[in-house]
Amino acid sequence: MAKKFIDVMDTTFRDGFQSVYGARVLMNDFLPALEAAKEAGIEHFEFGGGARFQSLYFYLNEDAFAMMDKFRSIVGPKANLQTLSRGVNTVTLDTGSRELIDLHAKLFKKHGTTTIRNFDALNDVENLKYSGERIAHHGLKHEVVVTMMDLPNGCVGAHDVKFYEKILREILDADIPYHSVCFKDASGTSSPQKVYETIKMARKLLPEKTHIRLHTHETAGVSVACYFAALEAGADGIDLAASPVSGGTSQPDILTMLHAVKGKNYDLGGLDVEKILKYESVLNDCLKEYFLPPEAVQVSPLIPFSPMPGGALTANTQMMRDNNILDKFPEVILAMREVVQKGGYGTSVTPVSQFYFQQAFNNVMFGKWKKIADGYGKMVLGYFGKTPVTPDKEIIRLASEQLGLKPTKKHAVDIADKDETKSLAHVKEILKQNKIKVTDENVFIAAACKEKGIAFLKGEAKVNVRKIDPNAKTNECKQTQSGRYSVVVNGSRYNVEVSEGFNDSVQIKSITEVENKNVKNEALGAGKNDIVANLPGAVHKILAKAGDSVKKGQAVVVLEAMKMEIEVKAPRDGVIASIEVTKGQSVANNQVVAKFR
Repeated sequence: MAKKFIDVMDTTFRDGFQSVYGARVLMNDFLPALEAAKEAGIEHFEFGGGARFQSLYFYLNEDAFAMMDKFRSIVGPKANLQTLSRGVNTVTLDTGSRELIDLHAKLFKKHGTTTIRNFDALNDVENLKYSGERIAHHGLKHEVVVTMMDLPNGCVGAHDVKFYEKILREILDADIPYHSVCFKDASGTSSPQKVYETIKMARKLLPEKTHIRLHTHETAGVSVACYFAALEAGADGIDLAASPVSGGTSQPDILTMLHAVKGKNYDLGGLDVEKILKYESVLNDCLKEYFLPPEAVQVSPLIPFSPMPGGALTANTQMMRDNNILDKFPEVILAMREVVQKGGYGTSVTPVSQFYFQQAFNNVMFGKWKKIADGYGKMVLGYFGKTPVTPDKEIIRLASEQLGLKPTKKHAVDIADKDETKSLAHVKEILKQNKIKVTDENVFIAAACKEKGIAFLKGEAKVNVRKIDPNAKTNECKQTQSGRYSVVVNGSRYNVEVSEGFNDSVQIKSITEVENKNVKNEALGAGKNDIVANLPGAVHKILAKAGDSVKKGQAVVVLEAMKMEIEVKAPRDGVIASIEVTKGQSVANNQVVAKFR
């Protein structure tokens, strides 16, 4: 009897890069490996979407659409190229209007996409209706998704087989057009038995020849067992990656799974071990200069209790490295458990996973529930859709109070449609104001990436990747970027602008001495006239200037840290004497950002 053919999607160039390197891999560095993957006979790739859209503009100074075009030109017209979309969020962390959702599908079709895997982190089917309809309308294959995870111990009411059957029935009843169905576990926390029962349920409920897939991660250490459970239950496809972006926070390795099915009645994509060995050798050579975060290759026993997706874990640890607070990561992961328990049980996948992490981060840095993260707060209040269960009433109250918003039951896309700042007309006006050509691509880039998208389109974006420093005595890494900083030399403070240099990583461009020569406050705490940063970050906005009168609690500077905007507020009423930082500058915890007279 012939073996059952199992479709294998190679996630290396999207989820693999995202899960291991925080999505920060330059296009020209990976193209030889893509050629090798094609030669190895791989015909189904995940090549964009998810964090591999925004990240290209945020960190790589690359155009995601140009990357997609190049990818298609290499693999040829017949390959199934797949992207990841977040329902009404498309490839952003915020909800989009109907016209933006339509533009997303139109542009991704234009730039080489065959299939869009489309999910909603809350499993709110309302968020899949319009997005799924537009994907199909523009001639793309729509892979509709039910998102999975296991809940922390003691939590009940969602994320069991009965819950997934309810969501799948809602999808079918809504007549959402689809070509395949995926059960997506971004945190890799579902147990093999639950996976088996879920796929069995879906196989009975769906039409006979429906293509069913499982997507999971190795983060919790049970991915291979879950894939076996899915295959035994009747799944038709699984997702795998290639070393060094496999295992750990990513998908199981192609070679690992080929070895695991020896003697079984499964043909994994018709793939040959020797050809995959050659492909992985090329990929390892392509990525040899990249810093491999140790947490990216680890299996964590804590993840089932604090479900952090592999695709978000290293993106967050990379940001914590950037801000010199990686030592806080274990505390933040532990704090996630309570955040999930009280947040309404949305699946821990982007954007909800980022909301969980941001709130856990705030609980560690500012005290429990002292500062509700914007995304988390809007989620529990209903602005991203309906959560699987009602969030904790006290958290809803705190979110409403701190964000100044009332709970809502309106559909997320309807709310976005009424927000003028999310209209394409508004985005086009911003492009015109910045003297940027108005094209569909530029409109989408600006709408999806906001200020950073505009910076890219104006040629002002910077490269920020982590590569191993060949000049270092040990296996250290350097962060390839340019920026402005404050430094201290013999007690005097200077503002300096640096860029990647030819020898010791930096080259001084300009030096301006800052008037304040007393720097002890930065090390020992704020003086009575100082306004200080309450955590490390980059200066995103400066809202006051010398001579301005400010009230206690008024924002003076806005920092960007962990994909959040953090306001630095005046500790008392007063008049600003000086602003001690510049836009784009990195600041440390307790660093003086402004002074009172």
